Amino acid sequence: MRSTRRLVIGLTAAPFAARAQGDRYPDRPVRIVVPFAPGGPTDVMARVLSAGLTAALGQPVIVENRGGGGGNIGAAHVARSAPDGTTLLVVSTGFVVNPSLFRNPGYDPVRDFAPVAELGASPNLVIAGAQSGIRSLADLIAAARARPGGLDMANPGTGSTPHLTAELLRLRAGIEFVQITHASAALAVQSVLGGITPVGVAALPPAQPHILSGAVRALAITSAERWPDLPDVPTMQELGYPGFVSETFQALLAPAGTPPAIIERLERDSLAILAEPATRARLRAAGFGVEPRGPAALAERIAREVPLWRDIIRQAGIPSE
Repeated sequence: MRSTRRLVIGLTAAPFAARAQGDRYPDRPVRIVVPFAPGGPTDVMARVLSAGLTAALGQPVIVENRGGGGGNIGAAHVARSAPDGTTLLVVSTGFVVNPSLFRNPGYDPVRDFAPVAELGASPNLVIAGAQSGIRSLADLIAAARARPGGLDMANPGTGSTPHLTAELLRLRAGIEFVQITHASAALAVQSVLGGITPVGVAALPPAQPHILSGAVRALAITSAERWPDLPDVPTMQELGYPGFVSETFQALLAPAGTPPAIIERLERDSLAILAEPATRARLRAAGFGVEPRGPAALAERIAREVPLWRDIIRQAGIPSE
């Protein structure tokens, strides 16, 4: 009887102990690792989140950029970090693409991480420099067909959704591109802006300010519907490519084994930050559709998108690195 009572007391106390662990967290500064250079959409999202979490957690939340390897270096670093909630990862869709693109990315997107929250998503844009003479998607296709070897096409990294979106366009339109890979989304847009590369595909956040200023022309958007802030930009589906929808999602993860109470605290605070009207307006202006979801929905998305992008990579004939 005495041992049974001890078991009952222990089981009853467990939820309170877990909650106390979450309430004590964090007792020191927290790092959010961004596996890309500063200035891209993932970096923008991480910095908005870090400012809100600093206030919510009562400790400094610092963004650390660990670029390289298409995002693999930063992701692998977090996968090997202590599962105590002080080292987190903000990723984009490349996180679920790279296991099909690299023979050894250094991490497993399911085994090595605990999902915290899906933060938002952005469609991609097919863009052209103002001085390129390309004013529409039809112009781009004609220019690609007229140029032996294909048209130079800027992308923000091998395996990024803009890169794979360009590959889908190549396959669907029957044209060729010379993919010009850059170290970040910001650099890819700058290449088109400066006339170094005539066209490119970019996520909405780094491209939208230059489109609104008229320095870069948007030829098409890959969302299911037109973007409210760019109402004159047609969707790929409107332009005769049914089912052509692609987006770059942003997500917050922790190392696998992070205590559930800490995951719950991070989820609660992150979703509360993204629900604030001022934050939503800021992110919308930066090109993000904000539809925050918790760990279960993020885990489902990761499990769904790993094979989805693997199939696209195979169809495009992109070799593993």
